[in-house]
Amino acid sequence: MVVVFVLVGVAALAVLGGFHWYAWRRLVRDTTAGPGTARRVGSAVFVAGPLLMLGAVVSERAGAPFWLQRTLGWPGFLWMALALYLLLALLVGELVRPLLRRALDRRTATRRATGTEAGTGTDSEAVAHAATPGSSRTPGASAPTEPAPTEPAPAEPASTKAAEPAEPAAGGPVAAGDTAAPVGGPLTAPSRRLFVSRVVGGAVAAAAVGTVGYGTYGVLRGPAVKRVTVPLAKLPRSAHGFRIAVVSDIHLGPVLGRGFAQKVVDTINSTQPDLIAVVGDLVDGSVKNLGPAAAPLAGLRARHGAYFVTGNHEYFSGAEQWLREVRELGIHPLENARTELAGFDLAGVNDVQGESEGHGPDFGRALGDRDTARACVLLAHQPVQIHDAVRHGVDLQLSGHTHGGQLWPGNFIAAAANPTVAGLERYGDTQLYVSRGAGAWGPPTRVGAPSDITVVELASREA
Repeated sequence: MVVVFVLVGVAALAVLGGFHWYAWRRLVRDTTAGPGTARRVGSAVFVAGPLLMLGAVVSERAGAPFWLQRTLGWPGFLWMALALYLLLALLVGELVRPLLRRALDRRTATRRATGTEAGTGTDSEAVAHAATPGSSRTPGASAPTEPAPTEPAPAEPASTKAAEPAEPAAGGPVAAGDTAAPVGGPLTAPSRRLFVSRVVGGAVAAAAVGTVGYGTYGVLRGPAVKRVTVPLAKLPRSAHGFRIAVVSDIHLGPVLGRGFAQKVVDTINSTQPDLIAVVGDLVDGSVKNLGPAAAPLAGLRARHGAYFVTGNHEYFSGAEQWLREVRELGIHPLENARTELAGFDLAGVNDVQGESEGHGPDFGRALGDRDTARACVLLAHQPVQIHDAVRHGVDLQLSGHTHGGQLWPGNFIAAAANPTVAGLERYGDTQLYVSRGAGAWGPPTRVGAPSDITVVELASREA
């Protein structure tokens, strides 16, 4: 087993190294005319970036000092997102590159055909005139009547001849002094390659940086509020309009801290919910490191209180300690447990990851002895738990975990591993709502999967 992990690790590092070499080649080597400051700076970026990324991941998983996790977290995880979109943009660039080259070739051929390219037209006259020593006539003037001197001109010493630079052959490497020709002028083969590389490389870098920048801004400004109405057949008229604020995947850690937690609390409280459901992945780190960051959660306000179930990341961060901390913050953990509210039952089960510590989900304990004539809302972190919920007659399951894919095209990967990636779907008589989550894991960036806090309004069919 150890050998397998080592081989997988080596293969992953090889793929990572291969991508960064490819990206360096396209964005640094091919866009610079030769060794110089620009190439050195670009090379340094493509060495430091992956090292910071690996450092951020390893320091968090290994429980390194929290100051080190925070130092490496921002640049390392941002590079992770940037590397993804550089790769995607470079693949698109490979399709654009030959099209741009052909366009330039057609432009050059057209200029030559119309006689507008340098080296055509009256250049032959200028050459003939330059071959006549001492001549000062202009093109079209009459020829001189005196014969030219017959004695040969003295040979110029070889040491005084100016060396003419050889024109690089088409397809050869770009010399250190080559630059792209001015717009409107002719492009030689080396300068054309450099021009194309700079255009494509600049577009790739701009697209990747713009995408990551906007996606990071979307996370840091805080989650938006979504509102969903869910009719439940067993819900009595008295509970019609009951509002549950669902928040998942806050992921407080080295990157998202106390300020972000306060934004989440303020957003939830602004909806004035009847009940708050925190459905897992609250933190990425220990109570010792993140207790102060989670402190604003004590300010959550709802008429029927706030409830919590564990996510998989709690079991990476010390679930027992966090369950105690959550209680001290005034939030009620539902550890394979149920509480009866006016109008429906609220139940919660532990995350599947808890099985590694002997504290996995126990649907029988949470739901086995309940009155099945009452509506039941279940809090379960992972959507895959829906199948057990269906077997136990749950009316509505509230989940998170998927982040909606977080970074496109991650939604396709999330869809392969989860029955629902985001939104409301029905499985038999059970409905499943999956939140995209309020925060982000790893890169503090979302692309194509904006963060949310969802207000689920229960509707009675009797109303």
